Amino acid sequence: MINQLSWKVGGQQGEGIDSTGEIFAIALNRLGYYLYGYRHFSSRIKGGHTNNKIRVSTKPLGGISDNLDILVAFDQETIDVNSPELRKGGVIIADAKFNPKAPEGQDVRLFSVPLTEIAEELGTSLMKNMVAIGASSALLGLPESSFIEVVNELFGKKGQKVVDKNMEAISRGAEYVNKESGGPLEQFQLEPADGQKRMFMIGNDAIAMGALVGGCRFMPAYPITPASEIMEYLVKKLPEYGGTVIQTEDEIAAVTMAIGGAYGGVRTMTASAGPGLSLMTEAIGLAGITETPLVIVNTQRGGPSTGMPTKQEQSDVNAMIYSTHGEIPKVVLAPSTAEEAFYDTVEAFNIAEEYQVPVILLSDLQLSLGKQTVEPLDITKVQIRRGKYLGTQELPELEGEMFKRYEVTEDGISPRVVPGQKNGIHHVTGVEHSETGRPTEDPVIRVKQMDKRMRKLDNLKVKDAVLKVGEVLPEADVLLVSMGGIRGAITEAKERLAAEGVKINQAHVRLIHPFPAADLKPLVDSAKKVIVIEHNATGQLTDQIKLHVGAAEKINSMLKYDGNPFLPAEIYNKIKELL
Repeated sequence: MINQLSWKVGGQQGEGIDSTGEIFAIALNRLGYYLYGYRHFSSRIKGGHTNNKIRVSTKPLGGISDNLDILVAFDQETIDVNSPELRKGGVIIADAKFNPKAPEGQDVRLFSVPLTEIAEELGTSLMKNMVAIGASSALLGLPESSFIEVVNELFGKKGQKVVDKNMEAISRGAEYVNKESGGPLEQFQLEPADGQKRMFMIGNDAIAMGALVGGCRFMPAYPITPASEIMEYLVKKLPEYGGTVIQTEDEIAAVTMAIGGAYGGVRTMTASAGPGLSLMTEAIGLAGITETPLVIVNTQRGGPSTGMPTKQEQSDVNAMIYSTHGEIPKVVLAPSTAEEAFYDTVEAFNIAEEYQVPVILLSDLQLSLGKQTVEPLDITKVQIRRGKYLGTQELPELEGEMFKRYEVTEDGISPRVVPGQKNGIHHVTGVEHSETGRPTEDPVIRVKQMDKRMRKLDNLKVKDAVLKVGEVLPEADVLLVSMGGIRGAITEAKERLAAEGVKINQAHVRLIHPFPAADLKPLVDSAKKVIVIEHNATGQLTDQIKLHVGAAEKINSMLKYDGNPFLPAEIYNKIKELL
């Protein structure tokens, strides 16, 4: 028996590829297996090749696999594009409707199954995905009962007849393949799972849940790939908790509404991708000078301009750190798993309010849309910290004509009130101002206000700003450094190298700005060679390390910017070359 398996379904967008993968994965999740799913799709509503690759294991996973065991093909293009991933002895389940041709020169087995024909016999060709699931379950030796719960959840509202038809489709698919194969194939028999109940979600859902639990009650946003699921989740959930989601006319409106909501004392966020963040840049500066808390999620994708909206990249690092004109304090957090995304979203709100600064939660497409197993989230770990927010307090009588909203303090953080609050009247402007907010160009006041704002992050503390992955060796042949959703693939490569005797450490940077140089420097100093792995063409994280830590002579970049996520074997082979 095997402890992990990789399965992929492919076809044209709009013919049920996503739902096929979803049903297959959810059923295995309910059995207690760990999963990681990644979708390849085009930036169009219908048409164009798409596929969904699901990795199944009895142990925790952090990314997609190098190879493929089973490929379900709804068209010949799926075979042509994806068959090179199939390992020796792999299997293709293809719809007999298009007269499938096996790939030449590969030791794989093709099952031509009348997926569409069986579905049409049952009433509609749309059920071919259920027939394909049944065919897959036959090879894995999964009982049809594994899918009853999921089918009932998905189709129960449509009536028992629809549920029964879909279960019959699964049964017919399994029956056909069992006859062709002679029963489950031994090389695909998974070890039993532990039966534990775990969550299975994309990173965007985790971010949205974190926002909800973290007290967010207002989200203005404009839809954009790959961030839209955050808004889609919250538009359903926020109203249940007294909150509101507004679809704005553009990203400029979204961010300025978010600033307005936060100014009014409500925890507010917006979410977008690179093009949207470009439009928000001026307003981020407004939040900085008015010292208004602001939380923005940037789900990175292929750029520049429209670029590759549905492909993986991590090329917004410099933009998130430097793009605002003038100088303001700003925080950039970069979670690496869905679980981290949940807790880091809560922390983003806490930091934004405690330090009264813009906080950017920097995700990437792989993390945002990759679906992964998540252990049950612990709500007791969630803490709400609002810093010097006085909006719920009774203020003392004013000593002057206005409240010192921008009072110069030792820690750089001023008391914060809400509009209309008794004894809290103050002026708000995007130009330089005095302690009460009145516009001024007085050079002395300018310096005092700038210094005040710039020192407010001097005492910022973020837990695991540099996450040390696995055992840390006092001396290492190589240190692997990364950010975002690629951590799992790197960990797999590292474990393989460690098994070969390479002394190797792994660090994952979760606080991108202000850069946690003091946390990373000991690991850099103790390694003979440092390899920074990232999805961009210019080594943006690499440059941050060289700038803040030094040791440029031992730092190497491993870059990928073709739109596809790193595979463990790619990382392993490249490290071997560099060593």
